Amino acid sequence: MSELSFGTGEVDKDRRRVLTAGATVVGTIGATAVAAPFLLSMQPSEKAKTAGAPVEVDLSKLEPGRKITIEWRGKPVWIVHRTPEMLKTLDAQKELADPDSANVEQQPEYAQNVYRSIKPEYLVMLGVCTHLGCSPTFRPDVAPTDLGADWKGGFFCPCHGSRFDLSGRVYKGAPAPDNMQVPPHHYVDESILLIGAA
Repeated sequence: MSELSFGTGEVDKDRRRVLTAGATVVGTIGATAVAAPFLLSMQPSEKAKTAGAPVEVDLSKLEPGRKITIEWRGKPVWIVHRTPEMLKTLDAQKELADPDSANVEQQPEYAQNVYRSIKPEYLVMLGVCTHLGCSPTFRPDVAPTDLGADWKGGFFCPCHGSRFDLSGRVYKGAPAPDNMQVPPHHYVDESILLIGAA
């Protein structure tokens, strides 16, 4: 029977280092190939990144007395270009639950005023009722038969009857507990509004 010989018993250290380094490289590449898709799946999608990003709005074509709706973070944001007549009604409102916007969680500090805005003529707020998250209707008409002679214009939630004035301030006795929320925003220039960044 012939003997098998595996060498002299000496270890080739250079060869061992090369093999160890090669196995380490191959193992690292394999681990990266397995981990990369998993880690990438944890990152927010482009749609999600866009949904939370600030939104730029050109107000130059928004006529006085009109409202537009844009989407920010999956919620409707209303922008109302209030007329001088609309602005006059704001000081006259007596039956409001929080006329001075004392609940600071409902608007940024710079919107804690009777207009609840930076520029009096532009109202920027979430179009969501603070009662159960319904979407009120914009009712700028004065004294309509269905809302009564005291109605000076504002927002009415037909779901549960909550009423808000033209600054989004809630009337006393409404199911809604708070004024409608004003998102962070600022003006880039005279007609460009940026919603989502203070």
